Amino acid sequence: MYAVIEQGSKQYKVAEGDRLNIDLTDVAPDAETIELEKVLLVSDGEDVKIGTPYLEGAKVIASFKSTAEDAVVKDKKLYPTYRRRRKNSRRRIGHRQRYLQVTIDKIEA
Repeated sequence: MYAVIEQGSKQYKVAEGDRLNIDLTDVAPDAETIELEKVLLVSDGEDVKIGTPYLEGAKVIASFKSTAEDAVVKDKKLYPTYRRRRKNSRRRIGHRQRYLQVTIDKIEA
């Protein structure tokens, strides 16, 4: 069984037991699970349910490693560079994106 969910303007194909990094969202610090309710598609092998745009009553339940604060992981550091031609003007800024690492526990359709 797998599902396609939307989280933070991105779509993910998930199955039970998958571990993925989603965009950082506001979660209570002592929370153990998160419910992702924007489910676009659910398939169990032979039956496929497609939402318009979301499925009514469908949700995906995901859990954290231990707590929500410990589940925050960082991506590699990126260095975007800005330049102006013929002005001898350069600027380098570092950015490191933070994600929430979750494990998919259950898909309810």
